[in-house]
Amino acid sequence: MKKIFTISCFIWAICFSSQLLAQKVPAAYTKKVLFVPLDTRPPCLEFTEKTGLIGDAEIISPPAELLGIFTTPGQSERINEWILSQDLTQFDAAIIVIDMIAYGGLVASRVHDVGEEKALKRMDVIARMRAKAPKLKIYAQNVVMRLAPTPHGKNEAYRVQLANWAHVCVLKDEKSIEQTKALEAEIPAEVLNEYKTARKRNLNVNLKAIDQVAKGQLNYLILSQDDASQHGIHVADRELLTAEIQKRKLTDKIAVQPGTDEVSMLLLARTLSDAYKVKPTIKAVFSSQELADKIMPFEDKPLKQTVSFHISATGATEVRDEKKADVLFYVFASRKEIGRAVTFADEIEAQLKKGARIIVADIDPIGDVQGGDIAFSNELIERGLLQQLHGYASWNTAGNTIGTALPHGVVFTIAEKTLLKRPAKAANVITAQSWFTLHRILDDYYFHNIIREKANELADQAKRSATILTPEKRQLLEAFCLKELQQSLDHLYPHFFEKNKPAWAGRYHCGRPTDLWFELPWNRTFEAALGFQLNCNTN
Repeated sequence: MKKIFTISCFIWAICFSSQLLAQKVPAAYTKKVLFVPLDTRPPCLEFTEKTGLIGDAEIISPPAELLGIFTTPGQSERINEWILSQDLTQFDAAIIVIDMIAYGGLVASRVHDVGEEKALKRMDVIARMRAKAPKLKIYAQNVVMRLAPTPHGKNEAYRVQLANWAHVCVLKDEKSIEQTKALEAEIPAEVLNEYKTARKRNLNVNLKAIDQVAKGQLNYLILSQDDASQHGIHVADRELLTAEIQKRKLTDKIAVQPGTDEVSMLLLARTLSDAYKVKPTIKAVFSSQELADKIMPFEDKPLKQTVSFHISATGATEVRDEKKADVLFYVFASRKEIGRAVTFADEIEAQLKKGARIIVADIDPIGDVQGGDIAFSNELIERGLLQQLHGYASWNTAGNTIGTALPHGVVFTIAEKTLLKRPAKAANVITAQSWFTLHRILDDYYFHNIIREKANELADQAKRSATILTPEKRQLLEAFCLKELQQSLDHLYPHFFEKNKPAWAGRYHCGRPTDLWFELPWNRTFEAALGFQLNCNTN
């Protein structure tokens, strides 16, 4: 079963990569970026590629078959060989996720299949990149390990206990000490030691990444905290890293912040901000100040702090005065406040009518929906506001949503200030912008909040979106979801394309989307891959 699953996933990766390439505009791009992703999930690979198109940037990644699938790690050494085989002097920048070049991706980073010495040696590819292309701007991400490991071999039966141990082992109250002892008695010593060894290895990889910045091998680094909470063993790791950054006076070149899957999009926005020399100013507007001050599920910082971290990571500047803002970032987190969806949409609509650039992030403050809010999404859809937005997202954690919506809006703001003034580029940019916004509402809202729940029920697995599907169930669910998405797209089309055409679209008109497709690339409903053809041209 595992062998069949792995082969089918590699076939999917190759085909999916071909579909993406087929959609790219054949004309020469303005910018060229080498990109090694965290893994092959759409948010980690496709979202960055598609956001690049909005900025007329060609994103070039290693062959899909080298990047692994789920628990099959990427082939780090072959990826590093591929990097060095490129003419790096022909790229404007490189975005490197260190977890892929060191371990083979995010899931591989949570287990101890790769020893510390080997992982650290693999990172030397960055020094070799710098030697080959001294002027190349290299941006990087490296993950700070989360509390819970991915189920894998020996740890699978003890995954929950390991996460609980990592949460309480650093607390010194009597209850926590007793819990720690009980968990250590329950978890086999070998399993716990492997977990500790993986954490130690990852911390040393984080420290080497900091050193690479200090040596000038990396221009900018985000140390991204994977799913976490306020307390746990990860806090000590993060504090140690922060202290090292401060000691070496690297705070302007290294960010330590929540989030993981979305970070390559943040780095792309920063890359293009640097490349085009456009630094937008952004003011955050929260639906609730109370919620802005709260910590969202799976994170360890207040929402407003996460927003500030992400704005800075894109290369933009946060401002408090609306008059000084190029962009207004509307953050909706008030799903439990009756009527707030309507009034917040009123505020957004009023700003759009005044010609403001708007980015919208629809945050799940509870952690049980992980898709767009029904009431708020319907307000955006029915009023025809979506296509007017510069950026939008509403998937999974607060960090995922913010880290998708912001880069989307920042890159389009950059494009609006530069590329839309060039007739040869405008149609491509408007097509890419419209495609990505439409993709977000189909994926983030229609699939993740409405269709995924139905699919789980059809598969008789309740809300267990991480359950691995049999080939028969996967085929059944893909057909079901495609049909549901087509109905959603048919409903959405007139609201998206025929109401309130944005001023930036000018004389351009987008045709009806065609060739909708849908797949479950990791063989579970938690991740979705979907796409369609869209063309926008002059009237």
